[in-house]
Amino acid sequence: MTDRQEKKQQNFLLATLAMGHLTNDWVGGTIWLIAPAVVASMGLGPAEVGLLLAVNGIGAGLTYIPAGIAADRLSHQGGLLLVTFWWVAIGYFCASLVPGFWPVTLLFAFGIMGDAFWHPVATGVLVKKMPARKAQVLGIHAMGGSIGAEVLGPLTAGFLLGFFDWRTSMQILVIPAVVMGIVFIPLSKRIGEISQSRISRMDIMSLIRRWSRPRGLGLIAMMISYNMAFFAILSMTPLYLQTRHGLTPSESGVVFAAMLLVGTLVQPFTGHLSDRAGRKAITLVILLLAGLLSAGAALASGFILFIALLVLSATLLTAVRPVILAAAVDFSGQSQATTLGIVFAVLDGVGALGALLAGFAGEIDLSWAYMLAAGLAILAAVQTALLSFVPVDPNEAAAVSHTPPAA
Repeated sequence: MTDRQEKKQQNFLLATLAMGHLTNDWVGGTIWLIAPAVVASMGLGPAEVGLLLAVNGIGAGLTYIPAGIAADRLSHQGGLLLVTFWWVAIGYFCASLVPGFWPVTLLFAFGIMGDAFWHPVATGVLVKKMPARKAQVLGIHAMGGSIGAEVLGPLTAGFLLGFFDWRTSMQILVIPAVVMGIVFIPLSKRIGEISQSRISRMDIMSLIRRWSRPRGLGLIAMMISYNMAFFAILSMTPLYLQTRHGLTPSESGVVFAAMLLVGTLVQPFTGHLSDRAGRKAITLVILLLAGLLSAGAALASGFILFIALLVLSATLLTAVRPVILAAAVDFSGQSQATTLGIVFAVLDGVGALGALLAGFAGEIDLSWAYMLAAGLAILAAVQTALLSFVPVDPNEAAAVSHTPPAA
């Protein structure tokens, strides 16, 4: 393959996978506006909003690692990715048909598992094909998902909730996944066979041993604190805007999307910057600033000041995500899809407990959710300061495995 052909294939992969990520996360991202509507329709409160979102995140967390292992063991990642659109559409559509809090919550969790399956497969493909610019391509892929989950999802959900109940809105909102499930059939065949080596049981044991070391455990703890802070902000913001400031679901969707849009757009920049300047300093500064801004939002009395501080905090927390993902791949040094499965499980599975804690805090006062987020972001910054972000030597990673690291 010539350099021009390889570049064309890389651009195809980036565009296709970013668009697929956008579509799946578009449906999944509606949950931030749908969850308060579900809870309100059942006469429940902030704790149940947090519980629904936490179960949603745990469902995703249970899927990431098996998805990563499947991506490293199987060659036809295009087929794996194709399945996810139908998985998402079926799960969310069925949730709109059943009565009761727990059936709805569990079917939402089932739907998000399809979205979760996408992430380690797609990101594994990208970092294997473009290892020299991991954070940049992860940032481009993340930007697609963020536009879906944090812009289009909330905007469309808020708009539809202004005209329909949450069940009808959800049935309309699965349409993008169905459309992409059809469009992706020929595209999946062009992705072809990406893996050039198969992860073995010894590779998995090697990853477990590596992540069980002090540096690995420290990195896991930092990722948990970071995403708990992020979930705490995301989970309570629509409810806070509607109950404290009297916004409609549609207006809440606009504010929610706006507060994450800038961070979404700068993800490739922060990823590229960390590829060149290093991960640690960027991560440390962003987390510290995000924590301070979130604390300011919790204490702000005026609507304009609250929104300004919230937007800045959410922007920073969104922008730093690809840097943290790339740092995890740097640390692992092998089996990229499985590594990213572990990382996503930690971020969204364990990190989802931030939504649960924010819900309990919100039962006292919704502003406490932002103070909780501030404390968790600052804790993540302290943990970052104590960590080494030096990439692992690939030869060291390969030495403990019977198979070579993926190219």
